[in-house]
Amino acid sequence: MRKVVISFFVLCLFFSGQSSLFANEPDSAYIFVYGTAKNNYHNGLHVAWSLDKHTWHPVGPEHSFVKSDYGPWGAEKKMFDPFLFRAPDGTWHCVWSLNNEDGAFAHASSSDLVTWSRQSYPLVLSNGNCLEPMIAYDDTNDVYTISWTSNKGQKQAYFVTTKDFKHYSAAKKTTSFLPKKEKVTLPDGEQSGTLHKVAWHTVDNIIKAQQLAAYKAKLNSERMTDDGQRFHDLKDVKATINVRKDDTRQISDLLVGIFFEDINYAADGGLYAELIQNRGFEYAPDIRKEWNSLTAWNAYDAHSKLSIDTVSPIHINNKHYVTLEATAGGGLANEGFGGIAVRANEKYNLSLFARAPDANTVNLQIRLEDANGKAIGQTTIKGLSKTWKKHELTLTSSATVKNARLVIQLQQAGKVNLDMVSLFPENTFRNHKNGLRADLAQTIADMKPRFVRFPGGCVAHGNGIDNIYHWKHTIGPLEARKHQRNIWGYHQSYGLGYFEYFQFCEDLGAEPIPVVAAGVPCQNSAHNGHALAGQQCGIPMEEMGDYVQDILDLIEYANGGVNTVWGKKRAEAGHPEPFNLKYIGVGNEDLITDIFEERFTMIYNAIKEKHPEIHVIGTAGPFYEGTDYIEGWKLASTLQIPYMDEHYYNPPGWYIHNQDFYDKYDRSNAKVYLGEYAAHIPSRASTIETALAEALHLCNIERNGDIVAMTSYAPLLAKTGNTQWNPDLIYFDNTEVNPTVGYYVQQLFGQHAGNAYIFSDLQLNNSDDNVRKRIGKSIVRDEVSGDIILKLVNLLPVEVAMASDISELAVDSENVKATILSGTPADKDAKPIDTKIDLNNFKLQPYSLTVIRFKEKK
Repeated sequence: MRKVVISFFVLCLFFSGQSSLFANEPDSAYIFVYGTAKNNYHNGLHVAWSLDKHTWHPVGPEHSFVKSDYGPWGAEKKMFDPFLFRAPDGTWHCVWSLNNEDGAFAHASSSDLVTWSRQSYPLVLSNGNCLEPMIAYDDTNDVYTISWTSNKGQKQAYFVTTKDFKHYSAAKKTTSFLPKKEKVTLPDGEQSGTLHKVAWHTVDNIIKAQQLAAYKAKLNSERMTDDGQRFHDLKDVKATINVRKDDTRQISDLLVGIFFEDINYAADGGLYAELIQNRGFEYAPDIRKEWNSLTAWNAYDAHSKLSIDTVSPIHINNKHYVTLEATAGGGLANEGFGGIAVRANEKYNLSLFARAPDANTVNLQIRLEDANGKAIGQTTIKGLSKTWKKHELTLTSSATVKNARLVIQLQQAGKVNLDMVSLFPENTFRNHKNGLRADLAQTIADMKPRFVRFPGGCVAHGNGIDNIYHWKHTIGPLEARKHQRNIWGYHQSYGLGYFEYFQFCEDLGAEPIPVVAAGVPCQNSAHNGHALAGQQCGIPMEEMGDYVQDILDLIEYANGGVNTVWGKKRAEAGHPEPFNLKYIGVGNEDLITDIFEERFTMIYNAIKEKHPEIHVIGTAGPFYEGTDYIEGWKLASTLQIPYMDEHYYNPPGWYIHNQDFYDKYDRSNAKVYLGEYAAHIPSRASTIETALAEALHLCNIERNGDIVAMTSYAPLLAKTGNTQWNPDLIYFDNTEVNPTVGYYVQQLFGQHAGNAYIFSDLQLNNSDDNVRKRIGKSIVRDEVSGDIILKLVNLLPVEVAMASDISELAVDSENVKATILSGTPADKDAKPIDTKIDLNNFKLQPYSLTVIRFKEKK
């Protein structure tokens, strides 16, 4: 431990900003700024320094001072041929090429090469690409020239001019080129970049920034797998908690909630209880290349012919339907979402639209079949009409089957049109029609969430402007809802729509928090052909008025009286009373650019003017640091946004070494909604290690429950075998629900929440900082029940003997309820165990979360 303390002390001195630890520093040096092809061009901007332009010292190496934010993760966000230029005012401007397709380049600026401004991607060439961009400056006219080459078609050079890197002239052809880049031989080979002479303190700051980042990365990478070595001689750990019972802080009563996103088949085939896949025949290859309107459907026999028509559909938003031509006994079958799971003696509600276009007499037999073709439930529809008619019937299953299928057969030879074929269990959550899967919804309800954020993060603002989630498409009769592709690569029927989300929140007793796009699509989109004019193009300003009105209409839909336009639609759906919406999120993990700010501000001001009672939640980007985080919080201060949505997915070590993260926040600024977080390890599994790191974080968040108003782990749901993201809180298949270890942490904090934090002091008999940081505590008072709740986290491989004066607060200190979640670090199956303890004498198990609840003396 002594070595660690000394190292940290030296680093503190090194980063302290003192003039120098050395007397013989040079006045100036050279820096070489470049990018590489490593990691498929994803590693960003690098810097090397030299005193003589011969011997070069890469800073890092491979340390990224800025990375490209353009386009989808993985496929894009690459940096090609970066060019750095220093303006007369000392500002560094960097431009780079984005890809070989788009007629845009990237720009960012910095005063010190460490902290970088917002990125922008001006579209300067509509029918070409931008390769090897370079900057020059005309001091006579105070104008910058950016030139590049395009090799789409005939190779040609172009240029634009700008005074502010925001407004650009039209692109013009040129035959004159800016100076070529320098080539420098570095330890790992020759690189091309720009060369600059700078004051030594510039180099010094760059080196220190990299070293600090490396030091933090080392701390954050600490794993429990190293505990055998880290704590090889650790034993007899004793802890004493001294409670300051009168030193309290009021904290949010909404602290633990859930974030629902339609990712990993969370909605269709998941929480939404519909058992028929592709019920509206609207699957298409633009969603998945192997999909079509008959995906999940099959002709029943060789004499059955299926075709897709669009003439005179039941609704323009549901334009495809199937035409079945068959002899008697012919038909079609649906396999559901990997099989239809049914239970013996349970009822299932069937509905479909049908017509007999030739006006011939046609009856339909509809049945459930098991894998062997045996009927386990059936019913009949007699006498179809020539026009569309909705039929509603009930099937009762005679057996429990995991992989049944639904069969529709003609009882006479003929032709029928079918659409919106639907099958729901009668037993949905709270028995709602068009409802939710009961066991999955109940598992969520058991967390006691105080709020629900919906319909998603990336889903809300979509992959391109055309894919932005519009709440109006998701309400009304199911056949009128306007389906669309999901950003995660599958179909959204919108059967689970805004009415159902609000209803679910009401059933849970949770605050609804809808999230709408901030007028821009997901930052995982791009320009031009890559994502249908997506990333940071933004909804055209001439269309923003209508988009803003849609958001105001959403508030009216939730809260308006039945005599209002949208309140009436809510009432027609079966809920005349308002849903009492109080919060709305605007944006999600967006790039905080000028385009974003213009549109967000327009939306925010409109809500503030029309509905001052609504609390708007802004966004601080996808990380806990960096340009979007800084710029997002600056905007929050400027506009006085009441809540800011933060996201981060970090390794367990980050949660251990950042326990003061929210202690440092300005209490007069916006409150925090930690909308997405989780502890991630390389295997991307939920284990005791990740779960306890999250529990430690929640203890520290409860201490800061005055500034952190809400938290939600993400993602919530995942269908086994259909995951785009891991880990998730709850995994499920068609018949089973499998909560993770992380779920039980969220459940314990949700079920044992308080509204007043009680401060206390923790002393250990061990001075090792590694030991101290791995014991967490939180004491809260539930002022409704009168209970005191003590949460204790032990991230050590040994028991911790506890001593405390907290027993003096308990009515009965010897027979106290406790719940313990413990296991080995890699344990994926640990579950909490209820027990009773003596507050005067108890120990924390190795690698455990202990929740103790007792009645307080009055």
